[in-house]
Amino acid sequence: MMARIGVVTFPGSLDDRDAQRAIRLVGAEPVALWHGDHDLQDVDAIVLPGGFSYGDYLRAGAIAAVAPIMTEVVDAANKGMPVLGICNGFQVLVEAHLLPGGLIRNAHQQFIRRDQRLVVENASTAWTNQFEVGEEITIPLKNADGGFIADAETLKRLEGEGQVAFRYRGVNPNGSLDDIAGLTNAAGNVVGLMPHPEHAVEPGFGPNSPEAMRSGTDGLRFFTSVLESLTARV
Repeated sequence: MMARIGVVTFPGSLDDRDAQRAIRLVGAEPVALWHGDHDLQDVDAIVLPGGFSYGDYLRAGAIAAVAPIMTEVVDAANKGMPVLGICNGFQVLVEAHLLPGGLIRNAHQQFIRRDQRLVVENASTAWTNQFEVGEEITIPLKNADGGFIADAETLKRLEGEGQVAFRYRGVNPNGSLDDIAGLTNAAGNVVGLMPHPEHAVEPGFGPNSPEAMRSGTDGLRFFTSVLESLTARV
């Protein structure tokens, strides 16, 4: 049976259609979920996409974290459903306390867009099992509030328990502590990251690679990873 992966649209979401396309490219069925509903429509996994939900009022992701659909998302995540938060979606996961820490304005106080090198730190989550630990990948990055912060005790726990999923390589674009670009929860089913894997899934439209311009497709493996994870659970 074809896996059903929900993509939540909030007011101000920008990359929900891109996430749906990435899901379709790996042979799964994208399911549009609406922020004001309480119905997950029997999906197998969920993506919280990038954008500027509710205009980033209060804090980025703060209002979206208490949207009606998030009651169901939090409950499903706590029961083991794979959930991926991309950029604004990562901010929503943090604000909903599905991931620890916080995300603040970039250190240089400016919006940044770049093809960002990352190193894979955890390759055993629902969304990263098709990578290898220590592997370097390139994923587009675009954010204004991407600086990851946490207190010293939380950072020590994240590092010690292997919850850092990705780290910036070469350039830390936003001042994130410990160069953290993405996290996983302890169970490995919830992952959040600031870069946008859905923008690196098709040759001709992704970041540059050594092989050719715009040929990078490293982001596709996030979505093949979750399919592998769902297959393993059956």
